[in-house]
Amino acid sequence: MKLTCLSQGSGYHCPPTHILQLCGFRLLLECPIDLSSLAVFSPIPSTGAANLDASSGLLRALPWYKTVPGLHLWDPSLIDAVLVSSPAGMLGLPFLTRNAKFCGKIYVTEVVARIGKLLMEDLLSMHAEFLQFYGADASPKWMKWEELEKLSPELKQVVLGEDGEGLGAWMPLYSAADIKECMQKIQPVKYGEETCFNGSVIMKAYSSGLDIGSCNWTINSPKRSITYLSSSLCMPACWKGFDYRSLLGNDLVIFSDLSSLSSTANTCTETREIRKNNMMVDNDPSLCSASALSKDEIPHQLFGTDETSDEIEKISFICSCIIDSLEGGGSVLIPIGRLGTVLLLLEQISDSLESFNLKVPIFMISPTAEETLAFVNTVPEWLSKQRQQKLFSGEALFNHVELRKVNRLHVFPSIYSSELLMMWQEPCIIFSPHWSLRLGPVVPLLHRWHADPKSLLILEQGVNVEVGLLPFRPVAIKVLQCSFLSGIMMHKVEPLLEILHPKLVLYPEDLRIQHPVKENNSWSDLYYSENVQLRVPSFVEDVKACLETNLAFQLRPRRLTQQNIAIARLKGRIFLSKGKYFLAASRIPMEFSNKQLLYWGSIEPTSLLLALQERGLVGTINWNKDAANGVYTIQITNPEKAVIETSARKTTISCEDENTATLIYEALSNVCDGI
Repeated sequence: MKLTCLSQGSGYHCPPTHILQLCGFRLLLECPIDLSSLAVFSPIPSTGAANLDASSGLLRALPWYKTVPGLHLWDPSLIDAVLVSSPAGMLGLPFLTRNAKFCGKIYVTEVVARIGKLLMEDLLSMHAEFLQFYGADASPKWMKWEELEKLSPELKQVVLGEDGEGLGAWMPLYSAADIKECMQKIQPVKYGEETCFNGSVIMKAYSSGLDIGSCNWTINSPKRSITYLSSSLCMPACWKGFDYRSLLGNDLVIFSDLSSLSSTANTCTETREIRKNNMMVDNDPSLCSASALSKDEIPHQLFGTDETSDEIEKISFICSCIIDSLEGGGSVLIPIGRLGTVLLLLEQISDSLESFNLKVPIFMISPTAEETLAFVNTVPEWLSKQRQQKLFSGEALFNHVELRKVNRLHVFPSIYSSELLMMWQEPCIIFSPHWSLRLGPVVPLLHRWHADPKSLLILEQGVNVEVGLLPFRPVAIKVLQCSFLSGIMMHKVEPLLEILHPKLVLYPEDLRIQHPVKENNSWSDLYYSENVQLRVPSFVEDVKACLETNLAFQLRPRRLTQQNIAIARLKGRIFLSKGKYFLAASRIPMEFSNKQLLYWGSIEPTSLLLALQERGLVGTINWNKDAANGVYTIQITNPEKAVIETSARKTTISCEDENTATLIYEALSNVCDGI
């Protein structure tokens, strides 16, 4: 088995990507797009604001999209299967599937496939505005070296990466036909559903808790049992929680939840001060050693209420900032791309508005918003128990249904919708894409409010605020940047592994540097780096095989006298099915009478010498220097000379007389077990 990390990703919207070589197959783990790289492009200027971004130094051109670095160097025909764990992890799939050489299979949960398709269509719709403004450009000028040299060092790093190797990762966006072709190649699965690839690899998806339908994967082969651990949340507020029990017992864990690297610097203590340009909400939990916890305490350490309460506190703090801005006469713009966070914010904001008796409209502007909101209310089996209980009580799963009924939430496909223009009112609250601040309705809205000190812009952690707001200078709008949990927190990693109890864990190299793993753990550690192939040792030397019934009835086992086992000869064929080896009967039955016996076991020298003497052969035992390992020689002197040399691996008879050799063979047959 070999593992190659193509990218360590950049958070929730761009998960890590790996190539796993197993059983002669290559599995691609995740296929995202780095949408944060869109920051190098200038957004479309709005009317009356054409000069706002003239001096920003950004690329004024039709955007291309940065795929996983290094993936374009792999021959698509060599990728046999793709496993995707979250909607963000499938945004780059059409780049792969539109290549005629790709003929692999794609595995993703049913809900992730649906949400991922909506995200692709949303991205395509927002990109259409650039196409209309700039026109198609198959050979963009900005990719020429003389143009790239004009970029600032920070932007050049985004475009080129280290030593310029990242330039090949940029591609023009796919089309609607590419999305349709991609979806036709996807094999959707349910949680816990067994999927067999090519008869040798068994895969199952289990809830990770990160997002609706997001999952971790178990990958089993005849010699491997693997857990692919993606970004996971132990106690999400909306979706099914982290199903760690289904991951127990696997020998190998591929730890790909790199969000834990940033979680060590986060703090759950909410700061009540809004900085003018940036406000960070962090979390600094005290680290707790798994070795100090009992087995009963470890699950509590994982599933304590601290995660949920911290996230609720963050949402409450955001709502308080929103209320402050609204009361001051400013509007609020929320280009957050996390579905769960948006749904929670909607609920909390509506409650806060009601508490403060504020009659402020809430707008959601996106081409796919209507379909997304309708969909999440139709999949209760993928939601948390608390949400499912609402269904049993006759309530809507999410309160956006009620908000729309009472006209407090309004959904529009475009910011230029005539219905929206007729209903427009300020101050207001707007949810709209895109979090990169380069695409979608957020761009004209920022052009409108960038100089309003009473308004508020709410961003996720990971967005470079300084670069993101370059085209909108001068900036007076308040900016609130918040970190939301995107995976297992660092102090919960060791307790989790104590429960999973693997033999080997593969960590990212950065984890060893930032937070060294303790040496006294019950598992072994290996570390992987980007673009470095890691060979993973096997813990299984022998392979188990299942006997078919008809072959089992043909066996004639013989119990060995020296050992408490029975052994039999067979003639059959071996084949692989559903990740297991099977032995089937041969079409030609085995004739035991025509075969010589195969002897089994060690030879006790004294017993052999007595058997020889019973047949009239006289000899002596000569112990060699390696006698401790069962190496000795029997010299036969009468009636003919012969030598019997015995070791742990073989017995050799040297004799010129055929009759004497026959008697020696009979003596050996008398003291050895044979089949």
